[in-house]
Amino acid sequence: MPRSTWKGAVSFGLVTIPVKLYSATEEKDISFRQVHPKDGGRIKYKRVCEVCGEEVPYGEIAKGFETSDGRMVILESSDFNDLPLPTAKQVEIVQFVELGEIDPAAYNKAYFLEADGPGAKPYVLLREGLKRSGKAALVKVALRSRESLALIRAEGDLLMMQTLLWPDELRDGQFAAPPDDVTASPAEVDMAGMFIDQLSAPYDPAQFTDSYREALEAVVAAKLGEAPAPEAVPEAESGADVVDLVAALKASVEAAKKRREAAAKAG
Repeated sequence: MPRSTWKGAVSFGLVTIPVKLYSATEEKDISFRQVHPKDGGRIKYKRVCEVCGEEVPYGEIAKGFETSDGRMVILESSDFNDLPLPTAKQVEIVQFVELGEIDPAAYNKAYFLEADGPGAKPYVLLREGLKRSGKAALVKVALRSRESLALIRAEGDLLMMQTLLWPDELRDGQFAAPPDDVTASPAEVDMAGMFIDQLSAPYDPAQFTDSYREALEAVVAAKLGEAPAPEAVPEAESGADVVDLVAALKASVEAAKKRREAAAKAG
């Protein structure tokens, strides 16, 4: 069982729900060491002060905030612990919202909420209330010395909390939009819709794997002599500028049909 990362309470009106927080995700990426290729020795870095040149032990390193005019403010642990932050151990429900109101780009990290001690009954009450309303609770919570907005929603038998980025942390992506004078014809949109229909299916996450990680693991196994070297995959040819979009999409629809038929036969 994973270790809880936070312990506190959710305030549901005058009802208090003691809870523990668990991360709902874990990174599966392959990590590397920086090494000397001649002998495989790991590369170590020294923490050296740029002013006096002394090497500073990790335990003696402090957090500093540099102001816009170059002044450095040194902060100690007590400065963080004594912050007047009401959400440090209390999840404050701000309001209830429709999930569709939240910009998907704002979603950050997901957590499981577990009822702690006498919190089981009010936990179920909040869970069932959210299910019936079809809404989520917008909350404020402080995690790792940082206050975040978050959503608490019902997911099966669980309450899940999803932290959100603050509005000023979301960049305006309008610069990436094509010019207004670039349009698609009705025929092109119809053909794009047909292609979308051909590739539409219920989402089954078990059908997808990290091909890059699998290939990298195969390379490592080959280096260890535990498996043959994987065959190189030829790079896809970069096509020329597409002039006839309808023809290209029509060919894509036919290819998608054949893939779906082949998959149906294999299944």
